[in-house]
Amino acid sequence: MALKVGDTVPHFIAKNTQGERFDSSSVIGKKPVVIYFYPKDDTRVCTEQACTFRDKYEEFTDLGAEVIGVSGDSSTSHQKFAQKYQLPFTLLSDHDKKLRNLFGVPTALFGLIPGRVTYVIDEKGIIRLIFDNLSGKIHIEKALQMLKK
Repeated sequence: MALKVGDTVPHFIAKNTQGERFDSSSVIGKKPVVIYFYPKDDTRVCTEQACTFRDKYEEFTDLGAEVIGVSGDSSTSHQKFAQKYQLPFTLLSDHDKKLRNLFGVPTALFGLIPGRVTYVIDEKGIIRLIFDNLSGKIHIEKALQMLKK
């Protein structure tokens, strides 16, 4: 069952960019968080999206928010991707699709690729925005607009 606006984000654990255990309780319910699911490291639209989050990262942190990217790629892939593009935020590996299933992220293009969905979560852990769109850059605009409200 997919999470929806108004739902509280359930607790989860995943591997971060360094292959270390990331516990959602370290940020969820403590500060605003933007979690964005994307299909694959180092592909054109995903790279454009990640680099736009990078370029706007200071705006997110100025609003007190943390940014977290999630894809099915391995921690090793995430590490290379983050280093190559100097990404300042956490990337989580979802190789078993547990996070996609937990959040209810749909697939795109008739199930051919993992979906691109952004969640804006407030400091209480409640989802305030779910934005599902294949275009990468617009996710950043929508997330910032919601955080500024």
